[in-house]
Amino acid sequence: MNPIPQRKIIIRRSSRQLELYDGNRLLASYPCAVGKNATPTPIGSYAVATKIMNPGGAFGSRWLGLSLPDYGIHGTNKPSSIGTQASLGCIRMHNHQVEALYNQVGVGTPVIITE
Repeated sequence: MNPIPQRKIIIRRSSRQLELYDGNRLLASYPCAVGKNATPTPIGSYAVATKIMNPGGAFGSRWLGLSLPDYGIHGTNKPSSIGTQASLGCIRMHNHQVEALYNQVGVGTPVIITE
């Protein structure tokens, strides 16, 4: 019997890409912004801890809070920052793309941040 594939998010800081997998199958890849050199996005293994619709302001239309307090994957009110090192450590996405991601993952989904 094969194990049931599991959703996971991989964030690649160097290429500023967020990838959504189901098992080993890539479902989607999105450009993202990561932390500035002074406030880098922390490398490690985390999980989605909270999901909030319409958190407002700089967080855009969705917030996926990580198990690392004060960090998350969120939309933005500065879409021109996507693809750059612009944040205080969070992962920024275009609002329409973070909305698509939000609908495909749940609390507990693994989030792996790599160089």
